[in-house]
Amino acid sequence: MWPVLAIDRGKRGSLVDQIVAAISAMVNERQLGAGTKMPSVRQFAKCNGVSTFTVVEAYERLHQSGLLSSRRGSGFFVTRSLPQAPTAPSAPSLQSEIDALAPDLYSGQAEALPVGAGWLPPEWYGENTILDAVRHAMKIPAGRLRGYGHPLGFPALRQHLATSLSGELFPVEPDQVLLTNGATHAFDLVLRTLTRPGDVVLVEDPGYSNLLALVRHHGCVPVGIARSEAGLDMEELARQAAQLHPKLMFVNTVLQNPLGTSLSPAQAHRLLALAEQFDFWLVEDDIYRELAAPGEASLAAMDGLRRVIRVGSFSKTLSPVLRVGSLCASRSLAPELLRVKMLTGLTTSEINERAVLDATSTRGYRRMVERLTGQLGDARERTLEALQGLGMRPLARPRGGMFVSAGWLDAPTATRNGRSIADAALKAGILLAPGEFFTQRTPGRIWFRFNAAYAANPQLLAFLRQHR
Repeated sequence: MWPVLAIDRGKRGSLVDQIVAAISAMVNERQLGAGTKMPSVRQFAKCNGVSTFTVVEAYERLHQSGLLSSRRGSGFFVTRSLPQAPTAPSAPSLQSEIDALAPDLYSGQAEALPVGAGWLPPEWYGENTILDAVRHAMKIPAGRLRGYGHPLGFPALRQHLATSLSGELFPVEPDQVLLTNGATHAFDLVLRTLTRPGDVVLVEDPGYSNLLALVRHHGCVPVGIARSEAGLDMEELARQAAQLHPKLMFVNTVLQNPLGTSLSPAQAHRLLALAEQFDFWLVEDDIYRELAAPGEASLAAMDGLRRVIRVGSFSKTLSPVLRVGSLCASRSLAPELLRVKMLTGLTTSEINERAVLDATSTRGYRRMVERLTGQLGDARERTLEALQGLGMRPLARPRGGMFVSAGWLDAPTATRNGRSIADAALKAGILLAPGEFFTQRTPGRIWFRFNAAYAANPQLLAFLRQHR
Protein backbone atom coordinates (compact mmCIF):
# COMPACT_ATOMS: atom_id res chain seq x y z
CA MET A 1 0.00 0.00 0.00
CA TRP A 2 1.17 3.53 -0.77
CA PRO A 3 2.03 5.38 2.48
CA VAL A 4 0.00 8.42 3.52
CA LEU A 5 2.25 11.48 3.35
CA ALA A 6 2.54 13.87 6.30
CA ILE A 7 0.88 16.86 4.62
CA ASP A 8 0.45 19.90 6.85
CA ARG A 9 -2.31 22.12 5.48
CA GLY A 10 -1.46 24.85 7.97
CA LYS A 11 2.14 25.05 6.86
CA ARG A 12 3.37 27.83 4.59
CA GLY A 13 3.87 26.74 1.00
CA SER A 14 1.57 24.90 -1.36
CA LEU A 15 0.44 21.29 -1.09
CA VAL A 16 2.28 20.67 -4.36
CA ASP A 17 5.56 21.80 -2.79
CA GLN A 18 5.04 19.43 0.14
CA ILE A 19 4.26 16.46 -2.10
CA VAL A 20 7.27 17.12 -4.32
CA ALA A 21 9.54 17.45 -1.26
CA ALA A 22 8.16 14.26 0.33
CA ILE A 23 8.57 12.11 -2.78
CA SER A 24 12.05 13.53 -3.42
CA ALA A 25 13.02 12.62 0.16
CA MET A 26 11.65 9.07 -0.26
CA VAL A 27 13.75 8.62 -3.38
CA ASN A 28 16.79 10.12 -1.68
CA GLU A 29 16.39 7.75 1.26
CA ARG A 30 15.94 4.82 -1.16
CA GLN A 31 12.39 4.12 0.00
CA LEU A 32 11.54 4.40 -3.70
CA GLY A 33 13.99 2.84 -6.12
CA ALA A 34 14.45 3.38 -9.84
CA GLY A 35 11.61 1.76 -11.79
CA THR A 36 9.09 1.95 -8.95
CA LYS A 37 5.59 2.55 -10.34
CA MET A 38 3.85 5.52 -8.74
CA PRO A 39 0.17 5.37 -7.80
CA SER A 40 -2.25 6.71 -10.38
CA VAL A 41 -3.30 10.34 -9.99
CA ARG A 42 -6.68 9.31 -8.60
CA GLN A 43 -5.18 6.72 -6.20
CA PHE A 44 -2.66 9.20 -4.85
CA ALA A 45 -5.32 11.91 -4.45
CA LYS A 46 -7.72 9.57 -2.60
CA CYS A 47 -5.01 8.16 -0.34
CA ASN A 48 -3.72 11.59 0.71
CA GLY A 49 -6.96 13.54 0.69
CA VAL A 50 -5.90 16.07 -1.97
CA SER A 51 -7.34 17.04 -5.34
CA THR A 52 -6.32 15.32 -8.55
CA PHE A 53 -5.18 18.70 -9.88
CA THR A 54 -2.69 18.99 -7.00
CA VAL A 55 -1.30 15.53 -7.81
CA VAL A 56 -1.06 16.28 -11.55
CA GLU A 57 0.98 19.42 -10.86
CA ALA A 58 3.25 17.59 -8.38
CA TYR A 59 3.85 14.70 -10.80
CA GLU A 60 4.53 17.17 -13.60
CA ARG A 61 7.11 19.03 -11.51
CA LEU A 62 8.81 15.75 -10.59
CA HIS A 63 8.75 14.72 -14.23
CA GLN A 64 10.35 17.99 -15.33
CA SER A 65 13.08 17.57 -12.73
CA GLY A 66 13.87 14.13 -14.14
CA LEU A 67 12.80 12.26 -11.00
CA LEU A 68 9.79 10.62 -12.68
CA SER A 69 9.15 9.42 -16.21
CA SER A 70 5.80 8.72 -17.84
CA ARG A 71 4.81 5.83 -20.07
CA ARG A 72 1.80 6.07 -22.32
CA GLY A 73 -1.08 4.16 -20.75
CA SER A 74 1.04 2.92 -17.83
CA GLY A 75 1.50 5.94 -15.56
CA PHE A 76 4.52 7.43 -13.81
CA PHE A 77 7.69 5.63 -12.70
CA VAL A 78 10.73 6.61 -10.64
CA THR A 79 13.50 7.35 -13.12
CA ARG A 80 16.55 7.29 -10.91
CA SER A 81 17.47 6.43 -7.36
CA LEU A 82 18.87 9.82 -6.32
CA PRO A 83 17.44 13.23 -7.14
CA GLN A 84 19.46 16.12 -8.47
CA ALA A 85 20.53 18.57 -5.83
CA PRO A 86 18.06 21.46 -5.65
CA THR A 87 19.45 24.75 -6.89
CA ALA A 88 16.87 27.00 -5.25
CA PRO A 89 13.86 26.81 -2.97
CA SER A 90 10.65 25.75 -4.69
CA ALA A 91 8.77 28.69 -6.15
CA PRO A 92 5.10 29.22 -5.40
CA SER A 93 2.88 27.29 -7.78
CA LEU A 94 1.89 28.97 -11.02
CA GLN A 95 -1.73 28.68 -9.99
CA SER A 96 -1.10 30.78 -6.88
CA GLU A 97 0.60 33.40 -9.07
CA ILE A 98 -2.39 33.55 -11.38
CA ASP A 99 -4.87 33.67 -8.51
CA ALA A 100 -3.00 36.63 -7.05
CA LEU A 101 -2.66 38.63 -10.28
CA ALA A 102 -5.73 37.70 -12.33
CA PRO A 103 -8.25 40.04 -10.65
CA ASP A 104 -6.15 43.07 -11.61
CA LEU A 105 -4.72 41.78 -14.90
CA TYR A 106 -8.12 40.88 -16.35
CA SER A 107 -10.76 42.98 -14.60
CA GLY A 108 -9.63 46.43 -15.67
CA GLN A 109 -11.07 47.82 -12.44
CA ALA A 110 -7.83 48.44 -10.56
CA GLU A 111 -6.56 51.99 -10.26
CA ALA A 112 -2.99 50.88 -10.95
CA LEU A 113 -1.27 51.79 -14.22
CA PRO A 114 -2.01 48.63 -16.31
CA VAL A 115 1.47 48.10 -17.77
CA GLY A 116 1.13 44.31 -17.53
CA ALA A 117 -2.44 44.04 -18.79
CA GLY A 118 -3.68 42.86 -22.18
CA TRP A 119 -6.00 45.69 -23.22
CA LEU A 120 -5.40 49.04 -24.85
CA PRO A 121 -6.57 52.49 -23.71
CA PRO A 122 -10.31 52.83 -24.43
CA GLU A 123 -9.76 55.79 -26.73
CA TRP A 124 -7.50 53.64 -28.96
CA TYR A 125 -10.32 51.22 -29.78
CA GLY A 126 -12.52 53.84 -31.39
CA GLU A 127 -15.13 54.44 -28.72
CA ASN A 128 -17.76 55.84 -31.07
CA THR A 129 -17.62 52.75 -33.27
CA ILE A 130 -18.12 50.42 -30.32
CA LEU A 131 -20.78 52.49 -28.56
CA ASP A 132 -22.76 52.95 -31.77
CA ALA A 133 -22.58 49.19 -32.40
CA VAL A 134 -23.79 48.36 -28.89
CA ARG A 135 -26.69 50.83 -29.18
CA HIS A 136 -27.67 49.31 -32.51
CA ALA A 137 -27.48 45.77 -31.11
CA MET A 138 -29.80 46.71 -28.26
CA LYS A 139 -32.54 47.26 -30.87
CA ILE A 140 -32.85 43.48 -31.17
CA PRO A 141 -36.31 42.40 -32.43
CA ALA A 142 -38.68 41.55 -29.60
CA GLY A 143 -39.18 38.07 -31.00
CA ARG A 144 -35.49 37.29 -30.48
CA LEU A 145 -35.84 37.86 -26.73
CA ARG A 146 -37.91 34.70 -26.20
CA GLY A 147 -35.20 32.14 -26.87
CA TYR A 148 -31.55 31.54 -26.11
CA GLY A 149 -30.29 32.27 -29.61
CA HIS A 150 -28.69 29.98 -32.18
CA PRO A 151 -26.53 27.22 -30.61
CA LEU A 152 -23.60 27.98 -32.93
CA GLY A 153 -23.93 31.73 -32.40
CA PHE A 154 -25.58 34.61 -34.26
CA PRO A 155 -25.88 33.34 -37.89
CA ALA A 156 -25.14 36.70 -39.54
CA LEU A 157 -21.84 37.07 -37.63
CA ARG A 158 -20.83 33.49 -38.45
CA GLN A 159 -21.54 34.16 -42.12
CA HIS A 160 -19.50 37.38 -41.93
CA LEU A 161 -16.58 35.54 -40.33
CA ALA A 162 -16.74 32.68 -42.81
CA THR A 163 -16.73 35.11 -45.73
CA SER A 164 -13.82 37.12 -44.30
CA LEU A 165 -11.71 34.08 -43.48
CA SER A 166 -12.44 32.43 -46.82
CA GLY A 167 -11.31 35.56 -48.63
CA GLU A 168 -8.17 36.17 -46.57
CA LEU A 169 -6.92 32.84 -45.16
CA PHE A 170 -8.73 29.55 -45.79
CA PRO A 171 -12.11 28.30 -47.06
CA VAL A 172 -14.60 27.72 -44.26
CA GLU A 173 -18.38 27.39 -44.11
CA PRO A 174 -20.59 29.10 -41.50
CA ASP A 175 -21.50 25.76 -39.89
CA GLN A 176 -17.80 25.24 -39.15
CA VAL A 177 -17.72 28.48 -37.12
CA LEU A 178 -18.71 28.28 -33.45
CA LEU A 179 -19.02 31.53 -31.47
CA THR A 180 -17.74 31.61 -27.88
CA ASN A 181 -17.45 33.94 -24.90
CA GLY A 182 -13.93 34.99 -25.87
CA ALA A 183 -10.82 32.97 -26.68
CA THR A 184 -10.42 31.47 -23.19
CA HIS A 185 -13.90 29.96 -23.46
CA ALA A 186 -12.83 28.48 -26.80
CA PHE A 187 -9.72 26.92 -25.20
CA ASP A 188 -11.90 25.48 -22.44
CA LEU A 189 -14.27 23.88 -24.96
CA VAL A 190 -11.35 22.30 -26.83
CA LEU A 191 -9.90 20.86 -23.62
CA ARG A 192 -13.31 19.56 -22.48
CA THR A 193 -13.89 17.95 -25.87
CA LEU A 194 -10.52 16.42 -26.71
CA THR A 195 -8.73 15.65 -23.44
CA ARG A 196 -9.08 13.59 -20.31
CA PRO A 197 -7.25 13.96 -16.96
CA GLY A 198 -3.66 12.84 -17.30
CA ASP A 199 -3.33 13.75 -21.00
CA VAL A 200 -0.23 15.68 -22.00
CA VAL A 201 -0.86 19.10 -23.55
CA LEU A 202 2.01 20.99 -25.16
CA VAL A 203 2.19 24.76 -24.64
CA GLU A 204 4.68 27.45 -25.58
CA ASP A 205 7.20 28.56 -22.97
CA PRO A 206 6.96 31.45 -22.38
CA GLY A 207 3.30 31.58 -23.31
CA TYR A 208 -0.21 32.69 -22.37
CA SER A 209 -0.34 32.44 -18.56
CA ASN A 210 -4.05 31.77 -18.11
CA LEU A 211 -3.82 28.81 -20.47
CA LEU A 212 -1.41 26.97 -18.15
CA ALA A 213 -3.87 27.21 -15.28
CA LEU A 214 -6.73 26.10 -17.53
CA VAL A 215 -4.84 23.03 -18.73
CA ARG A 216 -4.07 22.06 -15.14
CA HIS A 217 -7.68 22.70 -14.11
CA HIS A 218 -8.74 19.98 -16.55
CA GLY A 219 -6.32 17.55 -14.94
CA CYS A 220 -4.00 17.56 -17.94
CA VAL A 221 -0.22 17.88 -17.79
CA PRO A 222 1.13 21.01 -19.55
CA VAL A 223 4.59 20.54 -21.03
CA GLY A 224 6.39 23.67 -22.20
CA ILE A 225 8.19 23.90 -25.54
CA ALA A 226 10.73 26.71 -25.63
CA ARG A 227 9.83 29.70 -27.79
CA SER A 228 12.29 32.47 -28.58
CA GLU A 229 12.94 35.08 -31.24
CA ALA A 230 13.93 32.19 -33.53
CA GLY A 231 10.54 30.53 -33.02
CA LEU A 232 9.72 27.18 -31.46
CA ASP A 233 12.47 24.76 -30.47
CA MET A 234 11.49 22.09 -32.99
CA GLU A 235 14.05 19.57 -31.77
CA GLU A 236 12.67 19.77 -28.25
CA LEU A 237 9.15 19.51 -29.63
CA ALA A 238 10.03 16.36 -31.58
CA ARG A 239 11.65 14.76 -28.50
CA GLN A 240 8.73 15.57 -26.21
CA ALA A 241 6.16 14.43 -28.76
CA ALA A 242 7.96 11.12 -29.29
CA GLN A 243 8.28 10.48 -25.55
CA LEU A 244 5.00 11.84 -24.17
CA HIS A 245 2.48 11.33 -27.00
CA PRO A 246 0.62 14.61 -26.42
CA LYS A 247 -3.07 14.99 -27.16
CA LEU A 248 -2.80 18.52 -28.49
CA MET A 249 -0.68 21.67 -28.61
CA PHE A 250 -1.65 25.33 -28.24
CA VAL A 251 0.28 27.71 -30.52
CA ASN A 252 0.30 31.50 -31.08
CA THR A 253 1.41 31.49 -34.72
CA VAL A 254 1.26 35.27 -35.16
CA LEU A 255 2.41 37.96 -32.65
CA GLN A 256 2.88 35.47 -29.86
CA ASN A 257 2.00 36.44 -26.30
CA PRO A 258 4.26 37.51 -24.59
CA LEU A 259 7.11 37.79 -27.13
CA GLY A 260 5.32 39.44 -30.06
CA THR A 261 7.07 37.17 -32.59
CA SER A 262 5.59 35.10 -35.44
CA LEU A 263 6.46 31.67 -36.79
CA SER A 264 8.12 31.56 -40.19
CA PRO A 265 6.40 29.56 -42.96
CA ALA A 266 9.17 26.96 -42.69
CA GLN A 267 8.55 26.52 -38.95
CA ALA A 268 4.80 26.35 -39.50
CA HIS A 269 5.27 23.56 -42.07
CA ARG A 270 7.60 21.71 -39.69
CA LEU A 271 5.09 22.03 -36.86
CA LEU A 272 2.31 20.59 -39.03
CA ALA A 273 4.58 17.72 -40.05
CA LEU A 274 5.32 16.87 -36.40
CA ALA A 275 1.63 17.01 -35.51
CA GLU A 276 0.95 14.58 -38.36
CA GLN A 277 3.84 12.31 -37.41
CA PHE A 278 2.92 12.08 -33.72
CA ASP A 279 -0.83 12.42 -34.19
CA PHE A 280 -1.76 15.40 -32.03
CA TRP A 281 -4.13 18.32 -32.57
CA LEU A 282 -2.94 21.89 -33.06
CA VAL A 283 -4.98 24.71 -31.52
CA GLU A 284 -4.00 27.91 -33.29
CA ASP A 285 -4.47 30.93 -31.02
CA ASP A 286 -4.97 33.52 -33.77
CA ILE A 287 -6.37 36.45 -31.82
CA TYR A 288 -3.62 38.92 -32.81
CA ARG A 289 -3.69 38.36 -36.59
CA GLU A 290 -5.52 41.59 -37.42
CA LEU A 291 -2.69 43.54 -35.78
CA ALA A 292 -0.03 41.75 -37.88
CA ALA A 293 1.32 42.48 -41.34
CA PRO A 294 -0.43 40.64 -44.20
CA GLY A 295 1.04 37.34 -45.32
CA GLU A 296 2.10 35.90 -41.95
CA ALA A 297 1.94 32.09 -41.68
CA SER A 298 -1.43 30.50 -40.86
CA LEU A 299 -1.57 26.90 -39.65
CA ALA A 300 -5.28 26.70 -40.41
CA ALA A 301 -4.69 27.85 -43.99
CA MET A 302 -1.83 25.40 -44.53
CA ASP A 303 -3.71 22.49 -42.97
CA GLY A 304 -7.25 23.18 -44.16
CA LEU A 305 -8.67 22.50 -40.64
CA ARG A 306 -7.82 18.79 -40.80
CA ARG A 307 -5.98 18.69 -37.48
CA VAL A 308 -5.85 22.44 -36.76
CA ILE A 309 -8.52 24.21 -34.70
CA ARG A 310 -8.44 27.96 -35.18
CA VAL A 311 -9.36 30.31 -32.30
CA GLY A 312 -10.22 33.96 -32.94
CA SER A 313 -11.36 36.91 -30.84
CA PHE A 314 -12.33 40.57 -31.12
CA SER A 315 -10.96 41.68 -27.74
CA LYS A 316 -7.77 43.18 -29.20
CA THR A 317 -9.37 45.26 -31.97
CA LEU A 318 -12.74 46.19 -30.43
CA SER A 319 -12.94 45.71 -26.67
CA PRO A 320 -12.47 42.85 -24.20
CA VAL A 321 -15.80 43.71 -22.57
CA LEU A 322 -17.78 42.36 -25.56
CA ARG A 323 -16.50 38.80 -24.87
CA VAL A 324 -16.94 37.38 -28.36
CA GLY A 325 -14.58 34.74 -29.72
CA SER A 326 -14.77 32.00 -32.31
CA LEU A 327 -13.71 28.45 -33.09
CA CYS A 328 -13.19 27.13 -36.62
CA ALA A 329 -12.95 23.36 -36.90
CA SER A 330 -13.41 20.49 -39.33
CA ARG A 331 -16.91 19.31 -40.19
CA SER A 332 -16.33 16.15 -38.17
CA LEU A 333 -15.19 17.97 -35.00
CA ALA A 334 -17.47 21.03 -35.03
CA PRO A 335 -20.63 19.10 -33.94
CA GLU A 336 -18.84 17.68 -30.89
CA LEU A 337 -17.54 21.12 -29.88
CA LEU A 338 -21.09 22.41 -30.23
CA ARG A 339 -22.44 19.59 -28.06
CA VAL A 340 -19.96 20.45 -25.30
CA LYS A 341 -20.76 24.16 -25.60
CA MET A 342 -24.46 23.49 -25.07
CA LEU A 343 -23.84 21.06 -22.20
CA THR A 344 -21.61 23.45 -20.28
CA GLY A 345 -23.14 26.87 -20.93
CA LEU A 346 -25.87 26.81 -23.57
CA THR A 347 -25.71 29.65 -26.10
CA THR A 348 -23.60 32.80 -26.17
CA SER A 349 -24.85 36.39 -26.06
CA GLU A 350 -26.61 37.35 -29.29
CA ILE A 351 -26.60 41.01 -28.26
CA ASN A 352 -22.80 41.01 -27.97
CA GLU A 353 -22.49 39.13 -31.26
CA ARG A 354 -24.81 41.59 -33.00
CA ALA A 355 -22.65 44.46 -31.68
CA VAL A 356 -19.49 42.83 -33.05
CA LEU A 357 -21.13 42.28 -36.43
CA ASP A 358 -22.28 45.90 -36.56
CA ALA A 359 -18.81 47.21 -35.64
CA THR A 360 -16.79 44.96 -37.96
CA SER A 361 -19.10 45.44 -40.94
CA THR A 362 -18.56 49.19 -41.16
CA ARG A 363 -16.06 50.79 -43.52
CA GLY A 364 -14.52 52.53 -40.55
CA TYR A 365 -13.48 49.26 -38.90
CA ARG A 366 -10.59 48.59 -41.28
CA ARG A 367 -9.42 52.18 -40.94
CA MET A 368 -9.61 51.85 -37.15
CA VAL A 369 -7.49 48.67 -37.20
CA GLU A 370 -4.92 50.33 -39.46
CA ARG A 371 -4.78 53.33 -37.13
CA LEU A 372 -4.45 50.99 -34.13
CA THR A 373 -1.60 49.12 -35.80
CA GLY A 374 0.22 52.38 -36.47
CA GLN A 375 -0.23 53.61 -32.90
CA LEU A 376 1.11 50.32 -31.56
CA GLY A 377 4.14 50.48 -33.86
CA ASP A 378 5.06 53.93 -32.54
CA ALA A 379 4.41 52.83 -28.94
CA ARG A 380 6.62 49.74 -29.28
CA GLU A 381 9.53 51.79 -30.57
CA ARG A 382 9.18 54.28 -27.70
CA THR A 383 8.98 51.40 -25.24
CA LEU A 384 12.06 49.63 -26.58
CA GLU A 385 14.04 52.88 -26.50
CA ALA A 386 12.92 53.76 -22.96
CA LEU A 387 13.65 50.29 -21.59
CA GLN A 388 17.04 50.18 -23.26
CA GLY A 389 17.87 53.42 -21.45
CA LEU A 390 17.24 51.56 -18.20
CA GLY A 391 19.56 48.70 -19.11
CA MET A 392 16.69 46.34 -20.01
CA ARG A 393 17.01 44.10 -23.06
CA PRO A 394 14.12 42.54 -25.02
CA LEU A 395 13.75 38.78 -25.03
CA ALA A 396 12.82 39.13 -28.69
CA ARG A 397 12.26 41.92 -31.18
CA PRO A 398 8.46 41.96 -31.63
CA ARG A 399 7.08 41.87 -35.17
CA GLY A 400 3.97 43.80 -34.14
CA GLY A 401 1.18 43.80 -31.60
CA MET A 402 0.96 45.30 -28.15
CA PHE A 403 3.64 43.51 -26.11
CA VAL A 404 7.35 43.99 -25.45
CA SER A 405 8.98 41.46 -23.11
CA ALA A 406 12.24 42.76 -21.66
CA GLY A 407 14.36 42.69 -18.54
CA TRP A 408 17.76 42.93 -16.95
CA LEU A 409 20.46 40.37 -17.61
CA ASP A 410 21.17 39.60 -13.94
CA ALA A 411 19.74 36.37 -12.54
CA PRO A 412 16.90 36.48 -10.00
CA THR A 413 17.62 35.81 -6.33
CA ALA A 414 15.42 34.89 -3.38
CA THR A 415 14.99 38.57 -2.50
CA ARG A 416 15.13 40.23 -5.92
CA ASN A 417 13.09 38.62 -8.66
CA GLY A 418 10.22 39.37 -10.97
CA ARG A 419 7.55 38.59 -8.38
CA SER A 420 9.11 40.73 -5.66
CA ILE A 421 9.52 43.69 -8.02
CA ALA A 422 5.92 43.27 -9.25
CA ASP A 423 4.73 43.31 -5.63
CA ALA A 424 6.62 46.54 -5.00
CA ALA A 425 5.23 48.01 -8.22
CA LEU A 426 1.65 47.27 -7.19
CA LYS A 427 2.20 49.15 -3.94
CA ALA A 428 3.44 52.06 -6.06
CA GLY A 429 0.29 51.96 -8.21
CA ILE A 430 1.76 50.06 -11.17
CA LEU A 431 0.53 46.68 -12.42
CA LEU A 432 3.44 44.61 -13.78
CA ALA A 433 3.38 41.11 -15.28
CA PRO A 434 6.63 39.30 -14.30
CA GLY A 435 8.24 36.62 -16.43
CA GLU A 436 7.35 33.96 -13.84
CA PHE A 437 3.74 34.49 -14.87
CA PHE A 438 4.39 33.17 -18.40
CA THR A 439 6.82 30.27 -17.95
CA GLN A 440 7.00 26.89 -16.25
CA ARG A 441 10.76 27.14 -16.00
CA THR A 442 12.76 29.15 -13.51
CA PRO A 443 13.62 32.36 -15.40
CA GLY A 444 17.33 32.88 -15.95
CA ARG A 445 16.88 36.64 -15.76
CA ILE A 446 14.42 39.18 -14.37
CA TRP A 447 11.95 40.20 -17.05
CA PHE A 448 8.42 41.51 -17.54
CA ARG A 449 5.80 41.68 -20.26
CA PHE A 450 5.10 45.34 -21.00
CA ASN A 451 1.99 46.65 -22.74
CA ALA A 452 3.47 49.17 -25.16
CA ALA A 453 0.47 51.47 -24.86
CA TYR A 454 1.37 52.22 -21.24
CA ALA A 455 5.07 51.38 -20.95
CA ALA A 456 6.59 54.79 -21.76
CA ASN A 457 4.77 56.33 -18.79
CA PRO A 458 7.12 58.43 -16.59
CA GLN A 459 5.68 56.81 -13.44
CA LEU A 460 6.76 53.35 -14.66
CA LEU A 461 10.18 54.49 -15.86
CA ALA A 462 10.90 56.20 -12.53
CA PHE A 463 9.96 53.01 -10.68
CA LEU A 464 12.15 50.79 -12.87
CA ARG A 465 15.05 53.22 -12.50
CA GLN A 466 14.87 52.78 -8.72
CA HIS A 467 14.78 48.98 -8.93
CA ARG A 468 17.34 48.22 -11.62
